Amino acid sequence: MTEAEGYEIKLPQFEGPFDLLLFFIERDELNIHDIPIAKITNDFLDYILHMQALNIELASEFIFVAATLMRIKAKMLLPRPELDESGNEIDPKQDLVQKLVLYKQFKEISEELRLLEEQRLLQFRRGNLITDLRRAGEHAGQGEELTTFDLYKLMLVYEKLMYNYTSRNNEVRHTVVKYPYTIEQQKKAMASLVAINKKLDFGTIVRNSENKVQFVYNFLAILEMLQQQLLELQSGLGFNNFWVLERKTP
Repeated sequence: MTEAEGYEIKLPQFEGPFDLLLFFIERDELNIHDIPIAKITNDFLDYILHMQALNIELASEFIFVAATLMRIKAKMLLPRPELDESGNEIDPKQDLVQKLVLYKQFKEISEELRLLEEQRLLQFRRGNLITDLRRAGEHAGQGEELTTFDLYKLMLVYEKLMYNYTSRNNEVRHTVVKYPYTIEQQKKAMASLVAINKKLDFGTIVRNSENKVQFVYNFLAILEMLQQQLLELQSGLGFNNFWVLERKTP
């Protein structure tokens, strides 16, 4: 080989980040339910660094899984593990392992379907596959074409559908509490307090309110009485300090 010809390094192609993780697990004969997260993370990051060195564009899912692996690795280094509601320790890599197992199942089923497809192709001529896919894409409307759909994306769609299915019975319920207050009622209460105390400061109004809702009604009642010229305000010293007095008729 001459210097002008140079040399070329080729990396194996993987359908997605889970395909790459399964390759590391099968290569090192690891237990998928108890993967050494530090080793898997290092191997995964080394692969990404090689891709960057060869100026290969990284897919977003590879970057996302790399960040997930580093987050899990960091959590496992923390001295205090996370606990669930029952006080049991939460395995940081549990969610990743479940997705890997699910992806492996998809991959095995896809291989079985591929073998069935090969047998079927031997029995009946498929025809022009590229033309058929293009015609199907034209009539399918908006969305991703079949030619760009891989196993990893299929698993993500399945996971999203299963989440929507399991969550559909969890109806969101909102409790509406009807408070026994009206502005007219609180106007009468404010008028009685002013008549007894001659003038009210802001703190007295707060103390005479049963809760925040009643305080809001009291405040709205005062505003309406000010607008109707039944009360008047007198500024006091300090921040947000004022007095409410009965308006004197001229």
